[in-house]
Amino acid sequence: MITKNDILNAISGVEHPAIANTLVNLGIVREVEFKDNLATVIFAFPFPNIPIANQLIYSIYEPIQKLGVDFDYATDDMTQKEKAKFMQLEAEGWKGM
Repeated sequence: MITKNDILNAISGVEHPAIANTLVNLGIVREVEFKDNLATVIFAFPFPNIPIANQLIYSIYEPIQKLGVDFDYATDDMTQKEKAKFMQLEAEGWKGM
């Protein structure tokens, strides 16, 4: 039986394509809920209309889907505190696209 920890382990290493850091560490994956074989991921983005938002969502969907778990998501804007942490980590780990 799949658990929330299995899902967290599956997505914990998913890196941002332009930043040498994971989506979890960057705060883009804010929360994961798991109930009745459905993983719901809450994504928080630093700015509206992120051009690679769908790519980032898919990069999390893929390992969850491989577990045989259904996937749903919601998006939100980062808080000022989350955005400040993201910007610092982005500056430290920027590798470009």
